[in-house]
Amino acid sequence: MFLIIDIGNTLQKAIIYNNDGCIETVLRQTAISHKDWQQLFDKYPVEHAILSNVGKTAPDIEHYVRQHCPLLKLDATTPLPIAIKYGTRETLGTDRIANAVGANSLFRNQPVLSIQAGSSIVYDFVNEKNEYLGGAIAPGIEMRLKALNYFTQNLPKVEKRENVKLIGTSTEESILSGVMLGVKYEIEGFIKRYRDDYENLNVVLTGGDAELIQSSIIFTIFAAPTIVGLGLYEILKFNVEK
Repeated sequence: MFLIIDIGNTLQKAIIYNNDGCIETVLRQTAISHKDWQQLFDKYPVEHAILSNVGKTAPDIEHYVRQHCPLLKLDATTPLPIAIKYGTRETLGTDRIANAVGANSLFRNQPVLSIQAGSSIVYDFVNEKNEYLGGAIAPGIEMRLKALNYFTQNLPKVEKRENVKLIGTSTEESILSGVMLGVKYEIEGFIKRYRDDYENLNVVLTGGDAELIQSSIIFTIFAAPTIVGLGLYEILKFNVEK
């Protein structure tokens, strides 16, 4: 059994993979409690674990897991099943590394653009040589809605939703049109531009807002809600086998 720990900006996730590469359970919380960790280890015979952390430091989690099994902490020096061609590897977020590895595992030897729609919208590209080249980072939906409220005097904070109007007939509708449709057209624009250079491009969409926007994207995309977890599993398996 393999334990995948993904600590993000808003959520902590723990995923148990069995030896056949199938998910046994997923735990997703704002902060996973000590009791929850204990129950995971009591129920599943975890042999190896990996930790990706782009959120707050979690020394308690690290200490507790290391008491039960070997823990691989993903960083810029961790051996990977893909080549990293990023100019500043030491600044590359571990979630982006896992995102790229997960997408590549689905489309090995093929160009793939993986898009994380979460706190930020992150674009990660791996070419047909299984080389990670980089991508782009933009504000996420919630960040855009909060910014409009925070940096203006009179614009309200509105809640994101699907099926917004092109022409907003109220301030709330206008904000939703600008943000939700802006994200849609931004993503479609990136996909089109990548496809200009990579005709056989595969596109993966993941992240907390993926379900909210995937139906509106005009291009064919592969929805993979656990792509970062899959990438972490592939990295852990790669290192265990080495």
